[in-house]
Amino acid sequence: MINVAQKTDIDPVSLSVFENKLNFISREMGIVMLRSSRSPIFNQSHDFSCYLTDAAGHLISQADGVPIHTGGGGFAVERLIEYWGNDIRDGDVFLLNDPYVAGGNHLPDFTVIMPVFHDGQLLAFACSRAHQVDIGGGVAGTYNPLAREIFQEGIRIPPVKIYDRDEFKHDVVNLVTLNTRFPEMVAADLQSMVGAVKVGGTRIREMADQFGVAEFGNFCVGVLDYAERIVRKEVEAIPDGVYRGRDFMTNDGISKREIDICVEITVEGSDIKVDFTGTSPQIESYKNSSYTNTCSAVYLAFATLLGGRIPLNSGSYRMITVKAPLGSLVNPVAPAPVTFCTHHPTYEIVHACWRAFEDVMPNLVSAGWGKPCHPVTFGRRPDTNELFVMFHMAAQPGGGAMAVRDGFDQIGQLQSLGAITIPNLELYEQIYPVRFLRHEFRCDSAGAGEYRGGAGVEYSVQFLTPTRHNLRGEGVGAQTGFGVVHGTSGARGEVVAQAGDGEIGALEDFGVAELAPGVLTVRSSGGGGWGDPKRRSRELVEADIRAGIISQEVAHAVYGYDG
Repeated sequence: MINVAQKTDIDPVSLSVFENKLNFISREMGIVMLRSSRSPIFNQSHDFSCYLTDAAGHLISQADGVPIHTGGGGFAVERLIEYWGNDIRDGDVFLLNDPYVAGGNHLPDFTVIMPVFHDGQLLAFACSRAHQVDIGGGVAGTYNPLAREIFQEGIRIPPVKIYDRDEFKHDVVNLVTLNTRFPEMVAADLQSMVGAVKVGGTRIREMADQFGVAEFGNFCVGVLDYAERIVRKEVEAIPDGVYRGRDFMTNDGISKREIDICVEITVEGSDIKVDFTGTSPQIESYKNSSYTNTCSAVYLAFATLLGGRIPLNSGSYRMITVKAPLGSLVNPVAPAPVTFCTHHPTYEIVHACWRAFEDVMPNLVSAGWGKPCHPVTFGRRPDTNELFVMFHMAAQPGGGAMAVRDGFDQIGQLQSLGAITIPNLELYEQIYPVRFLRHEFRCDSAGAGEYRGGAGVEYSVQFLTPTRHNLRGEGVGAQTGFGVVHGTSGARGEVVAQAGDGEIGALEDFGVAELAPGVLTVRSSGGGGWGDPKRRSRELVEADIRAGIISQEVAHAVYGYDG
């Protein structure tokens, strides 16, 4: 049934048209998600991704969404094919999330996959991967800092059919949604995901009509082969050698201690071997990385190192081999918890890969991105006593600078590269029992350099009801956005709470905190700077002073500004 063509003698113009049509389909699927989903984490923050694979599960487009979702998206389709074999039919739609048996990143990311048939032939798979507002487990809001095994994180879903030859499987969907705290919302968001993949399927069939069913597979092979040729040429520009990098987490989710992510990268011709031997063993808390997530983080690191011209498909990663020792932090043994892996250690994996090349190709390496420190909040509405979960997507850190530009202010988390967007705070005030007091760039948070890092934010929100907070503050109290080429690190993050009696206290880096009605303030971390701050142009320094990004004192002491 699965027929992957091998012929690739296609003219470049037709191949370019085909590739751009695939990318447009991914983006159109994303628009469907934005307009039809119910939860704010989808329709306000875009914490979802839409992608396409060929009939064998090779990623052929990841043009919409979050890189950590899509880089390893093909793993899920490959596991589905292994799981169901020849029982994949026209009209089927599948759901999965498990990181150990289903190729998932972590449990909150549900993946909906639809095989696309045309004239009885399997052409491709249309996929949507999206972070759910809740998946059950020990605490509301998908992230359980208290989890010590995956069963405490939420429901585990192998590849299951939620549509069987166009017949909706009510029993399966009810089983899934009733294991969450928001069954109606999760069910609605699932239907949004189904709508997106069905639109993707329709568009793929239209492409098959245009290019020919028999030729569709040939074009897919051509797209992947072209991407491989482009990226191999970029890799050949890196001097052959063995390069080593390291980053670390400041806590293991239970106690404060350094957790190492060590990488040895061997470049030989156009091949890259990435070896995580020396990385810390798996830990008890939810900050282990599933193998799918680890590979996706490596792909993200190299996609950013090798430039913006590389195509967005798995052909760009064919030359990369990832060795992640079983039982390590980056390839844990079940039932280790992994829910936080798309944040940490994704940051540390990417940072370690970047740092490995800091000396050999500094003009391509980004400074470190500020690590997030905002919690996930849940509580009950004072008027209805209904449960709510609120993600603080407006309390994001700054990005790292590069040789050609400043870091992006409040760009968000590294694993998204800015694809997760800042929500509308006025809408938040309508749907949550909150009042926003401050949301502004944090002065002097950006790492200094010829190109400065991105600024974090000063973010204060008043809760009108008692709340609980899933704390996940890797960016608290640590220099996370490291500088490169004599640039300085960005400011450390802070999270403080002010209760109704006016008392102010810093929150812990991990665990669950219960707070009376009051104010939560997040001072998010800044990105690192690139290059000597004294080389920054006077005009840019003056613009930063006017914008409140840097103070007069820092301008004088760090940048040598004498105005």
